[in-house]
Amino acid sequence: MPITLDPLPQTPALTAARPLAGMTVLVVEDSRFASEAVRLLCLKSGARIRRADSLRAARRHLAVYLPSVVIVDLGLPDGSGVELIRDLSHASQRIPVILATSGDEHQFIPAVEAGADGVLAKPIESLAVFQKAVLDPLPADQRPAGLRLVSGETVVPDRIAFQDDLAHIADVLTASDSDNTLDYVAQFLTGVARSAHDDALEAAAATLAAHRGKGVSFRSDLARVAGMLQDRLEGRTAI
Repeated sequence: MPITLDPLPQTPALTAARPLAGMTVLVVEDSRFASEAVRLLCLKSGARIRRADSLRAARRHLAVYLPSVVIVDLGLPDGSGVELIRDLSHASQRIPVILATSGDEHQFIPAVEAGADGVLAKPIESLAVFQKAVLDPLPADQRPAGLRLVSGETVVPDRIAFQDDLAHIADVLTASDSDNTLDYVAQFLTGVARSAHDDALEAAAATLAAHRGKGVSFRSDLARVAGMLQDRLEGRTAI
């Protein structure tokens, strides 16, 4: 028997400063730091937020609820977000807004080809950019009526979330050094370091990814990344 998805209950109090009131955003994101940024943006915009940290968790959520907006990170621990975007864009009950996010803008082309309505490049921290990305794809009759206050405000997630991300990826590295694991570590760290404005770690992770992609020696890159992780976790490096 086909499942009918239940829309989440709506919340009133739409205002010019809170143009996303009544919407629920599902963010499919494995980084706690990036998820915290989206949570703060939703809070300031009037939207509710739910989080899934993998494709599997997202599918469990979507089997029960129909959010207004889904924001999908393109590099997830159990596969590419492009695959989820493709499935959502062809669903019989299509979610109104499907957005792709990544720290690597080259990944946006396949995401849009798969059916994403728009993209959010990391770091996601501008309130105006976030609201525009959500509202622009909506049909005219579904957008909030009246004027919208365009804010220059940005959000700054708690640095503890960044430390949690680093601890998580250090544990992943300790558990395995398979090809799939190393590719995931490189893309995860590139994105979270960009979100946290940690330029040195971003560069090191991007170099690791590039050398792995070219099939050249990368062990020194991996050792450098591991050392930088240790320094940050032990508080020896200020960001």
